[in-house]
Amino acid sequence: MSTAEAAATAEAREPGTRIKSSSPRQIPAVGVVTQDEEAQGVFTSMDLNRVIKLLEETEKDDLEEKQLKSVKKVVQCYQNGLPLRDLAQIFKILNLCAGKIKKQPHFIEPAYNILKLCGLPFLKKKVSDEITYAEDTANSIALLGDLMKVPSSELRIQICKCIIDFYHAEPPKQHIPEVNCTLMVKAQAASGICAHLDDPDPSGQLLFRSSEILWNLLEKSSKEEIIQQLSNLECVLALKEVFKNLLTRGFSHYDRQLRNDILVITTIIAQNPGAPMIECGFTRDLILFATFNEVKSQNPLVKGLKLSNSYEDFELKKLLFNIIVILCKDLSTIQLLIDGKVILALFSYVKKPEKQKIIEWSAAQYEELQLHAIATLSSVAPFLTEEYMLCQGNARVLAFLEWCESEDSFFSHGNSFHGTGGRGNKFAQMRYSLRLLRAMVYLENETINKDLCEKGTVQQLLGIFKNTISKYNDKEEAILLEIQSDILLILSGLCEHHIPRKEIFGTEGVDIILHVMKTDPKKLQTGLGYNVLLFSTLDSIWCCILGCYPLEDYFLEKEGIFLLLDLLALNPQKFCNLILGIMVEFCDNPKTAAHVNAWRGKKDQTAASLLIKLWRKEEKELGVKRDKHGKIIDTKKPLFTSFQEKQKITPLPANCPTIAVMDVAENIRAKIYAVLGKLDFENLPGLSAEDFVTLCIIHRYLDFKTGEIWNEIYEEIKLEKLRPVTMDKNILESITTASENIGKMVASLQSEMIESQACQDVQNEQKVYTKIQATHKQRELANKSWENFLARTSNAKTLKKAKRLQEKAIESSRRSKQPPNAVFHWTDIKGLNTTVPSGRVVTVESTPARLVGGPLADTDIALKKLPIRGGALQRVKAVKTVDEPKKSVPT
Repeated sequence: MSTAEAAATAEAREPGTRIKSSSPRQIPAVGVVTQDEEAQGVFTSMDLNRVIKLLEETEKDDLEEKQLKSVKKVVQCYQNGLPLRDLAQIFKILNLCAGKIKKQPHFIEPAYNILKLCGLPFLKKKVSDEITYAEDTANSIALLGDLMKVPSSELRIQICKCIIDFYHAEPPKQHIPEVNCTLMVKAQAASGICAHLDDPDPSGQLLFRSSEILWNLLEKSSKEEIIQQLSNLECVLALKEVFKNLLTRGFSHYDRQLRNDILVITTIIAQNPGAPMIECGFTRDLILFATFNEVKSQNPLVKGLKLSNSYEDFELKKLLFNIIVILCKDLSTIQLLIDGKVILALFSYVKKPEKQKIIEWSAAQYEELQLHAIATLSSVAPFLTEEYMLCQGNARVLAFLEWCESEDSFFSHGNSFHGTGGRGNKFAQMRYSLRLLRAMVYLENETINKDLCEKGTVQQLLGIFKNTISKYNDKEEAILLEIQSDILLILSGLCEHHIPRKEIFGTEGVDIILHVMKTDPKKLQTGLGYNVLLFSTLDSIWCCILGCYPLEDYFLEKEGIFLLLDLLALNPQKFCNLILGIMVEFCDNPKTAAHVNAWRGKKDQTAASLLIKLWRKEEKELGVKRDKHGKIIDTKKPLFTSFQEKQKITPLPANCPTIAVMDVAENIRAKIYAVLGKLDFENLPGLSAEDFVTLCIIHRYLDFKTGEIWNEIYEEIKLEKLRPVTMDKNILESITTASENIGKMVASLQSEMIESQACQDVQNEQKVYTKIQATHKQRELANKSWENFLARTSNAKTLKKAKRLQEKAIESSRRSKQPPNAVFHWTDIKGLNTTVPSGRVVTVESTPARLVGGPLADTDIALKKLPIRGGALQRVKAVKTVDEPKKSVPT
């Protein structure tokens, strides 16, 4: 049963019976314990303080055995769920058990069992328990995070499962064994009781008691077996007569509740395809009752019949819509739905609410019925396409969408299941209208799709998408994402295989796709529908852009390929295949290769390097045999996966794909090969040696796969014990040998590459070592020079010795005999007490005149008269040229 069906089923139950709430499960889920359940032992308790005290003790013999026994009793006592009032003490017991695990491993099992109980809905006896024990509950749940520190993988996994159970929409129901129910099922009691529902009953209690027994049997025993017992002509006829009598003749509150209960039981039986609903005429009557308010009928059953806006009649209307959805799944019902004008009746709700018209429903009730009717249309209309078109279904839905987008004042209540996320706006109406359009478009009925396009659906939907972007807010994020996803899926269905419609989609549609692709990647992990939106976006690229060259060029100009590669670099497992498929198709455009080669990812990664990395990752997951360098190990089966290794070759018909053929479609290797092939294997930028080794395999993928398939053919011939003629046998053997030779050649080439890279690595390493040695030597020379400098400046004898050695070196470098008439120029300054070479221009910082007359006081130049400006010599530049006499220039 769907969520909507379950909601309708639950809401139709009589007060006082056991009702399961249809509202979304709160965190943590809390179950209400009725008096009957308490009497059966559901809400039991025990002295938990005594258990806690026992666990805190440490100095008694046989203590561990007693502690384990007491905790086991706690688990048995609370096997149906933990009461809110005992939650704090139970979690204290859990904490004590967890603290003992390190030294006493036997406490893992009781802690594990308590955690399993935490995954069940918490129990409350009083309505006020949720408020009273709210703080204890919050603290207890917070303790689960601390328990992740316990060094036990079993406990950690169970904690994760427990937390998942908090968010699970439909927690596993805890069945309490009922001895009487089991005996009644064996005795075929359900069938016997149902068959006598319409028997005369002066007391007026037969129908009520019988329906209660049927409910108990459905809830507390095998539901499938009970449905099977009730799915016979006698039982269905009895239910039909009872329901008709209660609907047409029952006027009390009690009769209406009982009528709804009977309809819920009928809905459950109708889910069984073997139930004779049509044969006994019940289906025709139910369709009549569901539509008589909207479509006038002369049938005497509904003559004078009216529904009020009471809660019971409102629930009846929803249950009738719900059972139509179930009945339409049986194709035998289609003609009855046509005769009953169900589509026309449901379309009466697909319109703007009329303020002036007096209707039998309140505003909130009408809104809920409107949403329920549109949801019902989404299930029924695909089976009744002719009636849908006769009712101008497309025009009605598009007009309704236009109203949904308008600024008309409308206050949506958003109280129902279908109204979730639509309070105070028209988003709920828009969501269900788009679902209806999506269901019709995906029938691929050209009449419906052509009619939609002629009515301007593409432009209208693009406009709605733009408006949802401008109206975006966190509160309505989930419903807006769903609306955007449905719009893109509808556009994909309309534009696929139709170039003119793609042109209508135009650059405006491409801009929308690019906007979605620029979504923050972190949002893909939020679980709020971004993954569905991304899938819809990629699907729209495939269906609305590819094949239309102007749109392809525009997509490339706007850096769409860069965005695709950015997504691929995030390595989303579920989208990888789809993105690569789009890339393969885009590479048919000659402008694409330049964009792909220009892309750079993190650490300057190129597209080719990214694709080769994905290939290696895929082969690792598939279990393909490669050595540590990525080299081929088995040259006969270079592409074989671990799955192919396990599967034995079996003869198959010619129209059935073999394992080798299926492998092409089931992983991304073929697509990577196609993309790299279109980029030119010989000129791929930014590849490492490891990439080139892998590229050798990718380059020969088609050859390997062809050989693999021929090998399968050869093996199948052997298994079927067929003997090919000599020529065919020689050809098969030649193909097999050629494939193996290609494998050997690739393996040899890989070996050469690996060896070449190893030599290159050694050379590079040697260069690094040489550079390091040079650096150390230079450092040593610098240190030695510094030591010599310190020695010269701190010791006069060392300085004089260095000066003599310098002068001797200068003399030895000169010619022994000078040419006649040669002009000789001295390269040094006599009397200068320095050992550093002096050039043509030397700048010397002066020593104050009061200290020994400065550093040049005893030189030959200093003996000459020098002009002194400013009263003190601050800086002296000694300049000596070839043609001029020596002179000093003070500055």
